[in-house]
Amino acid sequence: MKNLWQLPDPLPDQEQFDLLLQNQNITLERIISTGQITPEGKWYDQDRIEWVVLLQGKAEITYDTGAVINLNKGDYLLIPARQKHRVTFTSNEPPCIWLALHFD
Repeated sequence: MKNLWQLPDPLPDQEQFDLLLQNQNITLERIISTGQITPEGKWYDQDRIEWVVLLQGKAEITYDTGAVINLNKGDYLLIPARQKHRVTFTSNEPPCIWLALHFD
């Protein structure tokens, strides 16, 4: 048994990705962010649909269209495949705990 809210001690300097479930159709991971953002000029441009929920913390996702999505605890978002996006803010206190589900 594991706990989604159990954080490593000490917290990592880089984002931590924990694979929770994977098969040919889906990938589910927990992500812990502590202030990390997508590097300037880099965009995620994924082949699969991504559904994310922010379980803890505050975050911001920016699309290449200029749209900015602010996420608070409990907010979720469906990111279509091929939709270019970046993470432009994650809180450090409290750390962000995300669940990310990738599927076709």
